[in-house]
Amino acid sequence: KHKKDISQNKRAVRRLRTACERAKRTLSSSTQASIEIDSLFEGIDFYTSITRARFEELNSDLFRGTVDPVEKALQDAKLDKSRIQEIVLVGGSTRIPKIQKLLQDFFNGKDLKQEHQP
Repeated sequence: KHKKDISQNKRAVRRLRTACERAKRTLSSSTQASIEIDSLFEGIDFYTSITRARFEELNSDLFRGTVDPVEKALQDAKLDKSRIQEIVLVGGSTRIPKIQKLLQDFFNGKDLKQEHQP
């Protein structure tokens, strides 16, 4: 809209990243999140919203890659995924519904256990 490049302004980039991280967390429990930053750059306010579907679309390559280390760990341990009895999710990104779905699909619908995380 304003055709401004904020990439060289560390403060503006930091504020945008912080707001995007907050939106990512919101999208774990809601289908839409707003990003609002007053005077982000050169006195210009930044307001937008993003849906969970759009977030998943933008990050689809990253999300698909989450199963790769799981497959590698199973190969290294010479284990078949059918022998896994319990799947415990730990870490902030494991709250993302798309990641949970990919992992659950990989393990043929097995329930995932979400550890309590601060």
